[in-house]
Amino acid sequence: MAEEKEMAFMDHLEELRWHVVRSVVAIFVMMILAFVYTKEIFEYIVFAPGHVDFITFRWLCQLGATMGVDGLCVTDIPMKIQSRFLMGQFTMQLQASFVIGLVVAFPYVVWELWSFVKPGLYNKEKQGSKGAVFSISGLFLLGISFGYFILCPMTIAFLANYTISPDISNEFDITSYVSTVTILVVSSGILFQLPVVIFVLTKVGIVTPKLLRSYRKHAVVAILIIGAIITPSSDPLSLSLISIPLYFLYEISIFISRGELKRKQKRELEEERLDQQSSI
Repeated sequence: MAEEKEMAFMDHLEELRWHVVRSVVAIFVMMILAFVYTKEIFEYIVFAPGHVDFITFRWLCQLGATMGVDGLCVTDIPMKIQSRFLMGQFTMQLQASFVIGLVVAFPYVVWELWSFVKPGLYNKEKQGSKGAVFSISGLFLLGISFGYFILCPMTIAFLANYTISPDISNEFDITSYVSTVTILVVSSGILFQLPVVIFVLTKVGIVTPKLLRSYRKHAVVAILIIGAIITPSSDPLSLSLISIPLYFLYEISIFISRGELKRKQKRELEEERLDQQSSI
């Protein structure tokens, strides 16, 4: 029996290894493609949020014109990006390529991991987890889009225009710029997984809607702390831009938790009824 269990464990470990290998290969392939088209990626993606003609700034100008508020229009982003380290540009090229490869391959990676987990679930668990890959990937891409189109341009515009003296010019190192963009984008993608995490915790019985509601004030403080950590500027605007969506996600998570708890209780009552009928 011990030998059979050990063989079964090794078989599962071998299967997991191949899922991980395929996931890493997918990320690596996307990373190579991003590395090949580095010039276009940096010009049209990485540096784009730092230009006044970025789509977010155009929308803000149109909104400002409609509302008659000129302050919404960003007309200047006074900054210059430099490379002060010998390996600076090459290192940032690798980092940007890896992040883009990870983002593009993320749905496939989730599908590979789900393919490993799914066979070990009961039929009712599989039924309750339909659309898991779509939900996780969709929330991640939604978070990535929020970080790229909202957080990045607002943070860059604020920091580029912030100065304590007109004698100081804002000349940012490329490592600082790319790292800031990466942190904002990837962190947003991860934080937007909150509803999925709450759903899983509710399913295993760790979290309940009542618990989430009772700790709502604590959650607000935690959200503000997280927002302050991932937004380099920590100015009120950037903090609000990340904190408000996270709070809405928390409220949505309470709704999801309540729905899952009701379904769980319904299943338990149905199983209890079937057990009573079978005993009779």
